[in-house]
Amino acid sequence: MAWSRSVGWILDHLVYRTTVRGRSNVPAAGPVIFAGNHISFLDGPVMFGAAPRPMHVLVKQEMFTGALGRVLTASGQLPVDRSGGRAALQRAKSILDAGHCVGILPEGTRGSGDAASINNGVAWLALNSGATVIPVAILGTRIGGEHLNAVPRPGRRLHVSFGGALTVSRRPGETGRVSMDRVGTEIRAALSRHVQDTIRSSGQQLPDADAPNPPQTAVAGTPADHHLRKVQ
Repeated sequence: MAWSRSVGWILDHLVYRTTVRGRSNVPAAGPVIFAGNHISFLDGPVMFGAAPRPMHVLVKQEMFTGALGRVLTASGQLPVDRSGGRAALQRAKSILDAGHCVGILPEGTRGSGDAASINNGVAWLALNSGATVIPVAILGTRIGGEHLNAVPRPGRRLHVSFGGALTVSRRPGETGRVSMDRVGTEIRAALSRHVQDTIRSSGQQLPDADAPNPPQTAVAGTPADHHLRKVQ
């Protein structure tokens, strides 16, 4: 997986000009869930390359074919069966239990990236692993009215900002469902707030949510929690 970190760095700093902020917010050790907003198929790779620690990003299993599939497997990314089930979440939990990091884009599908709603799988993962959650704002990978499959031109300025750490836990007497809904709301609010803060500090706006949507070919994006309850 070490070689893939170099690829991520090249993507962020040679192919694109990525401003990275907040790396000091990421714990140097222990399990971490990087929860990023989702506007482009490049969000996962860009977040991967900007993070101060290596991570395993959840990627839809349709991408694990051919040469790309071999690269994703070799770099330690996690295939997600979007038809349902928690296999990917269980694998992610095992990685977190070992003290490593997982990347997830909990909005589930590409859109405006404002984190107005997220899926609850990230809350399940945080509650059941005890991992620290780091909200990640990703801007510039899609701008204006670009369609959802747009590939940014090389040299574009991108922004990745790692927000303040969020630690969650169940409260005494709280049911599992109530805990997951509450924590999902907390994570959604933290991510949404951090995205807005990054917009103000960077001057980079979010893209249009309803841009034309050709057949999807996303490399990294749909997380394993798509089938769980949506939190708004």
